[in-house]
Amino acid sequence: MSIRSLRSAHIAIVVVSLAATSAGQQAPVGYDDTPMQPNGKWHIHDGKRPQPAIVAPGPANVSPVPAPADAIVLVGAGGDLSAWQMTDGSPATWAMKSGMLETGKGIIRTKAQFTDFQLHVEFATPSEVKGDSQGRGNSGVFLLGKFEIQVLDSYRNPTYPDGQAAAMYGQYPPLVNASRPPGEWQTYDIAFTAPRFTQAGTLDKPAVVTVLHNGVLVQNAKAFWGPTAHKKIDPYTPDTAKGPIALQDHGNPVRYRNVWIRSLKDDN
Repeated sequence: MSIRSLRSAHIAIVVVSLAATSAGQQAPVGYDDTPMQPNGKWHIHDGKRPQPAIVAPGPANVSPVPAPADAIVLVGAGGDLSAWQMTDGSPATWAMKSGMLETGKGIIRTKAQFTDFQLHVEFATPSEVKGDSQGRGNSGVFLLGKFEIQVLDSYRNPTYPDGQAAAMYGQYPPLVNASRPPGEWQTYDIAFTAPRFTQAGTLDKPAVVTVLHNGVLVQNAKAFWGPTAHKKIDPYTPDTAKGPIALQDHGNPVRYRNVWIRSLKDDN
């Protein structure tokens, strides 16, 4: 979900098929009135796009995975929110308790900005299931504040494939659905390379991301077509070359713990 269009454009979920294929089965959800993606294969948020195969990941870690020695801990056991702020620059207002951060009103972002990095995120959607499709355990991790890796309860929860957990939102579904059941801790391990621009300000190289969801490779060095947004893909502009890490509030209680980042040097 786009940070910029969250309040207005993503409130409603459009049902493409009003009738289920069989009694008691949830109808596919998505859109058929959105622009085609740049490769011309699917509409953005296309409900007819094939659902990724389900792959059961290994067991969840009861305790957080320790951060490497050279990592910057963004959410840790100390319960410190000093690395974060609201989008307007005011102090972060999300609740932090016993090293766990819970989504609150508004979006939070890091004070620091990044370019290329390795990012580790642990999250848990509510154990009590409420809602379905995009209304169930919805949040998001924004890379540079502009490129979203979707957070969603995608355990037995059909939605449009480019909006399920670990999707490059509105662009690419994950290779497989490696979601754990609601309430269990899950991990994203993300390697990200920021876009590069020429001196004239034109795009030289797009942003590229690799994502492991619960230890399963789900995005394999995929290039973003542009910053992610709801029902569209925004163009690359020079200000997308660096930015913060942002966590999204979508009105669903989602917990985060043990979030850390390692900046990577460009040796080219």
